[in-house]
Amino acid sequence: MTFITKKKLNRRTVLRGGLGIIGLPLLTAMQPAFTATPTAPKRFFGAFVPHGAAPGYWTPEGKTLSNLPFLYKDFESVKNKMIITTGMWTSCADNPPGVTGADHFVAGGFFSGTKPLKTTGSGVCGVTIDQVIAKKYGQENLLPSMEICLEDPGSGSSNCGEGYSCVYTNNISWSSPTQPNPMELNPEVLYSRMFGTGTSKEQQIKGRQKDQSILDSVLESAGVLEKSLGSDDRVKLENHLDNVREIERRIGIAISKSDELPEMDKPFGIPTNWGEHFEIMTDMLALAFEADITRVGTMLMARDLTGRIYPESGTTIGFHSASHHGEDPGRIQEFSLINRYHNSMIASLAQKLDQTEEGDGTLLDNTVIMYGSNMGNPNQHFHYDTPLVLLGGGIKGNRHISYPSRTVTTSDALLAVLRLFNINEGDTLHDNVKFDGKTFGESTGKETEII
Repeated sequence: MTFITKKKLNRRTVLRGGLGIIGLPLLTAMQPAFTATPTAPKRFFGAFVPHGAAPGYWTPEGKTLSNLPFLYKDFESVKNKMIITTGMWTSCADNPPGVTGADHFVAGGFFSGTKPLKTTGSGVCGVTIDQVIAKKYGQENLLPSMEICLEDPGSGSSNCGEGYSCVYTNNISWSSPTQPNPMELNPEVLYSRMFGTGTSKEQQIKGRQKDQSILDSVLESAGVLEKSLGSDDRVKLENHLDNVREIERRIGIAISKSDELPEMDKPFGIPTNWGEHFEIMTDMLALAFEADITRVGTMLMARDLTGRIYPESGTTIGFHSASHHGEDPGRIQEFSLINRYHNSMIASLAQKLDQTEEGDGTLLDNTVIMYGSNMGNPNQHFHYDTPLVLLGGGIKGNRHISYPSRTVTTSDALLAVLRLFNINEGDTLHDNVKFDGKTFGESTGKETEII
């Protein structure tokens, strides 16, 4: 039985200590006595991966997800909260009339639905939906949004080619058409942004040498708060603090591994294993969602033209090389292993969110995940028949929505997501620009069935 109090605990309440602040998960005590279950906020997470998907390995049969295709097998436990779309056209990645190139240099337009301007200087793209959502719902959070990447934005930056600025390859979140949001690669820096522990290597080493866990400075206040909570809320708080400790422990391991490889020119504290890097970053994202530190996140899973190898996928072919499979069945099959590996990581995040109870449902029920690529068959550099999935957020799942090729744009899907978040006519897109309620990016205005 949940303890009932006449006092309402504010969601913005934080545990304060010498090293920073820790937000709280949604507790029953945050509602006045005798009221309904607390209403959870809605979140958004957008993830982009370049180089498309292996043809023949990702299209479901029929209109339901009763038999998930190979690339999406790992979503089995959450498929009732999942939509797979086929036939989508990422028109914003096509070249403007009379312009050549651009195929590998337009990641920045994926969540804006806007063709990036061909320039080698400062970029001109379009505001992305994550920032529109953050502008309406994230301004009272410690972090209005979190932008994450899993590959160094500085690596290979001379290889952006075709007259396009590298800013489009390095950033998928834009506050305005001229303002990209830098993506954070280093877990330690992201953690510092969340909890205020400092960002310099000297500060971090000193703190760890003194064994100054961020929780040491807040345990006293946590203990006082815990006494005022009901049994259910105490369990939630204890689990929340345990999660913070676990993330901090794993970051420490990542830092120690980096120190063992001094010859590698990598930023401090970044795991050498891609999967470990993904898990640490998304664990922090999930924690930030649960504690209402932020409600909006984006992730650049890889940079265009990356040659990164993912041994855990089952192949040692570099990502970009594998995408140019020459229509050879054996090479397509190898490319599908990389796709499946990437998808399995998104599936693990979705499952993690779905296992976290919140309000009348789960954290996944209150989080819209949008995940896809701006290419279909990468061997041909096709920007139609592109993979795009949506999960959670209360959408009607277990659906395969198929469109005739090149009739419905991913911009139409972006528009649908804005409607899911009740972004209406007159809401601010950026600066003094208002939403017309009907179009976004290169949307056609066609209904997408997503909502």
